[in-house]
Amino acid sequence: MNDITSVQKDKLMGDLRVVIADAEELLRMTADQAGESAADIRSRVQEKMNQAKADLFNLQEAAVAKAKAAGHATDEFVHENPWKSIGIAAGVGLVVGLLIGRR
Repeated sequence: MNDITSVQKDKLMGDLRVVIADAEELLRMTADQAGESAADIRSRVQEKMNQAKADLFNLQEAAVAKAKAAGHATDEFVHENPWKSIGIAAGVGLVVGLLIGRR
């Protein structure tokens, strides 16, 4: 389930990057539009994009921190239980081999 969640998070972050890039392009294209309301809308959109960028950065930082913590925990487990780790790896390899062999 965590793999599905991480894939969904990666897709969401990618989609958000695309939306931000499109919005920035739209702002550049409408920069020559005159009027107080156009300037007001552009400033509000720019403010929201800056907030979205900051949120995206925070989400990436949290994802990196979680990945590092998981890697550290795995490293500690392997160093503390080398034979268990070898057994688990062999079991997973056997299951994967059996699944591949069925096809």
